[in-house]
Amino acid sequence: MSPGGAAAAGGPGTPEESGPPGAPDPAKCDPAQWDTAQWYRHFGTEDAPASSPCYAEWSVGIAGDAELIRRIDRWPHNKRQPLLILAAARFLGAQISPYQDFREFLLTRWDEVSGVVLSRATQTNEAGRCAALLPSLARIAAAEGRPLALIEVGASAGLGLFPDRYGYEYVDAQSARTTRLVPAGAVPGTFPVLRCVTAGLVPLPAELPRVAWRAGIDLNPLDVADPDDVAWLEALVWPEQEFRRERLRQAIAIARERPPLLVAGDLNEQLVELAGRAPADAALVVFHSAVMAYLDAAGRSRFRRTMADLATERGCHWLSNEGHTVIAQADGSTVVPEMDDARLRGRFLVLQDGQPTAIAGPHGQSLEWL
Repeated sequence: MSPGGAAAAGGPGTPEESGPPGAPDPAKCDPAQWDTAQWYRHFGTEDAPASSPCYAEWSVGIAGDAELIRRIDRWPHNKRQPLLILAAARFLGAQISPYQDFREFLLTRWDEVSGVVLSRATQTNEAGRCAALLPSLARIAAAEGRPLALIEVGASAGLGLFPDRYGYEYVDAQSARTTRLVPAGAVPGTFPVLRCVTAGLVPLPAELPRVAWRAGIDLNPLDVADPDDVAWLEALVWPEQEFRRERLRQAIAIARERPPLLVAGDLNEQLVELAGRAPADAALVVFHSAVMAYLDAAGRSRFRRTMADLATERGCHWLSNEGHTVIAQADGSTVVPEMDDARLRGRFLVLQDGQPTAIAGPHGQSLEWL
C-alpha cells in the first residue's frame, strides 16, 4: 500500500518495504551507516532471492556498480530504494535478463528511468493482505452487530478496501484443513481467491462481513481507470510472481465496478474529516498496511492521538498491519516495544485497537494468531 503522510515517499508492499525500502535490518546495522550500495546488497541477498532471482541478481549487480550507484545517489534519498528503480525499468519494458543486459537497458534509457523514479512512488497495492485482516474485520462486525465502514490510510488505488468482494482459502498448517469463503452471489473466476496458511486459533468467520461504505486516503491516489496507473501497479509486482499479477488484475476489475472514495492528501490532515463522512449506523474501522514506517515520530504520535480521539468519540476501531519498524525507527520512536523484532523476521505484526493479535506474511500469505 502507499503512505498518506507528508513525510512519505511511496507505499510499501513487500518485506523490504516495511522499513526504509531495501534497507538493512536495524537490528543488524546502525541506520546512520546505511548507504545506497548497502540498500541494494541487502535487498539482493536477503529480501529478494526467495521471491525473485531476477531482482536478486539485478540488485546485487547494482550494489557493486560504482557508475550506477553514483547516478542513483543524485536522486533524493527517498527515491533511491531498490524497488523503485526496478519497477521503473519494468514499467519501461525491461524483461527478465542477466544483469549486464539490464545494466545496458538502464544506461541506454537513463533519462526515462529517472523520470519515472522521480514522478512515481512504490505504491504497491496488494489485495492479498486482506487475508491477514479479514478475521479481525469479521470479529469487529460480529461484536458490533452491524456492517463495516472502512477507511484505509495509504490506500494507493483502494484495492484493500474490498475484503468482502474477494474469496479466501485458509489452510491450517498443522491439520491441512481448508476453510473457504466466497462473496455471496459472485461468479467463480470473477474475483481473486486469497490463499493464506494459518497457525494458532485464528477466529475464521463463517461468512464474509458486510461493508456498507469504503474510503481511502493517499498522497497520490492511483486510478484503476487510468492505463498508466494500472501499468505502474503491474510493474510493481515482482517479475516471477505471475500469480500476484493475475490477482491484481482481478482486484482492479472489482474496483472498477464501484470505485471507492479516495481522498488525496496527508493522512493526518484528512482522516478526521473523512471519518465524519462515514455512515453513523456502520462500525467504523481505520486500517493500514506498511505505512507507519514513512511517518516520523511526530507524525505517528499525531496519528495515534487521532485514533484515540476517534475511538472515544465515534467508537472507531483501528487495525494496524506493519513490519519491523513498528518496533523502532532511526529516530528512536517505537510503537510496540514489547514485541521482539527477531520474531517478525520480515513478517508484519497485526494489531487491533493497539493490541497485538497476529503475525502475518507481508502479502497476507500467512497468519499466525497470537
